[in-house]
Amino acid sequence: MIDTQTIRIQQTNESRVDELDESNIPFGQLYSDHMFIADYKDGEWHDLRIEPYQNISVSPANSALHYGITIFEGLKAYRNPQGEVMIFRPEANAKRLNVSAERMCIPEVPEALFMEALTELIKLDSSWVPSSPDTSLYIRPFVFGTDEYIGIRPSQNFRFMIITCPVGAYYSQPVNVKIETKFSRAFEGGTGFAKAGGNYAASLYPAKLAQEKGFHQLIWTDGKTHEYIEESGTMNVMFVVDGTLITAPTSGTILNGITRNSVLTIANDWGMTVEERPIAVKEIISAAREGRIQEAFGVGTAATIAPIAKIGFEDEVFEINHPAQGEFSGKILKELNDIRTGVIEDRYGWTYKV
Repeated sequence: MIDTQTIRIQQTNESRVDELDESNIPFGQLYSDHMFIADYKDGEWHDLRIEPYQNISVSPANSALHYGITIFEGLKAYRNPQGEVMIFRPEANAKRLNVSAERMCIPEVPEALFMEALTELIKLDSSWVPSSPDTSLYIRPFVFGTDEYIGIRPSQNFRFMIITCPVGAYYSQPVNVKIETKFSRAFEGGTGFAKAGGNYAASLYPAKLAQEKGFHQLIWTDGKTHEYIEESGTMNVMFVVDGTLITAPTSGTILNGITRNSVLTIANDWGMTVEERPIAVKEIISAAREGRIQEAFGVGTAATIAPIAKIGFEDEVFEINHPAQGEFSGKILKELNDIRTGVIEDRYGWTYKV
């Protein structure tokens, strides 16, 4: 058993919160004062502690550096109108972290440990949670192998950490995406459903090639035939075609997105026609040619809702009608923001008050 009440706290001597300018927050560049750390050895999590944010020391033979034995999560904290701090769906992140852990031969992080660590860290750094519109505190829990061993085997020792950083909008404008038909993000039997570091590293080169052609991101297709749409960049992707909300089902190659689940839950409650099914590339291209795509957008923790302005396929580029003013995506973004910031009642029990 883990006694989560034994988290040792070492506070910083001098806070850096004065560096936070809520009118100009660069995404992922300014980190809060403290970080949580726990180490796994001899089959248990030990030495639970919160320390000042700082560099860490690892062996050059560290197993995560050589073999990518690392997983992570992403979630956000918001400030409600009363000034209280609210975290959006942290229990779902705790559960998904352990889904990734099992696939990567990483020990489970008990949900009680995850939640207690998260709570104590955010309490300590609550002054870093911004209150301006479209801002939040991004929270990054992650686990990595710490064995000093150059050899292919599951790591026996691990470190669980949580760091946080205030953020503004991830995308400042609608994005242009290219349907990828050569490179693959994931394949059946692989790690596509897990938030494993290697998944993201492997996506950088094809994304770079697309960016050189004027696109912001890719729409990934299945790794076997490239005939079916899966994700967009680091997000799930959705389309409104002829008034119906369409998205690919989660699978061994598609991440079970928490924002995705939230959007689908609300859309169903609103009575919108929702279809979770395989989406053929040719279906989307046909709908784009005929002007039947009312909206296309990515959904994820960092961006929440990222409207898509243009879709590229082979030598064609299709414009989506008024992506910044999408009726459904704009409405769902406001609903999610209002729930997360406590402006309206959370009828789903998604928010966690620190």
